[in-house]
Amino acid sequence: MPKTREQKEAEVREIVEGLGEAKSVVLADLSPLKVSESTELRHKAAEEDVKIRAVKKTLFHMACEEAKVDYDEAALDGSIMLLMGKGDEIAPARLVAGLRKTHKELGIHGGLLESKWMSSAEVVALAKLPSKDQLIAQVVGSVRAPLSGLVGVLQGNLRGFVYALNAMKDSKS
Repeated sequence: MPKTREQKEAEVREIVEGLGEAKSVVLADLSPLKVSESTELRHKAAEEDVKIRAVKKTLFHMACEEAKVDYDEAALDGSIMLLMGKGDEIAPARLVAGLRKTHKELGIHGGLLESKWMSSAEVVALAKLPSKDQLIAQVVGSVRAPLSGLVGVLQGNLRGFVYALNAMKDSKS
């Protein structure tokens, strides 16, 4: 049964809201996946705070016009699945890139990051970046390393001074 105009308008509103809330969006063709693989993907997506939604091209086009988002219409061929990441910006790209390792036939149409269009190559490059938590840990480690080295050097000087005092005490007694 075809959707009514009201249902289509409600779907467009939901897509616009999703585009507004999402930090990043990946558009992919996940039709080659089996049902069990698709279900597994949805579970992984839920853990990563990524929402997956099948969308018709015309409704996506209308939602992008309403949300004032530019995208490359020529890149959209085949079916469209939106993976909208609300937490980590890289999570949707990482999910799709992880699936492409085992399913080469999956297509990435492109994506949106901060309302800017990304090509499929840019989405793949984004997926290779470490997550936000990993980057923070690397920065903290980089800042901490010189400080701990300085503490070690200062402790070495104090330790040497204490050893010298002990040696002097032992030689006098």
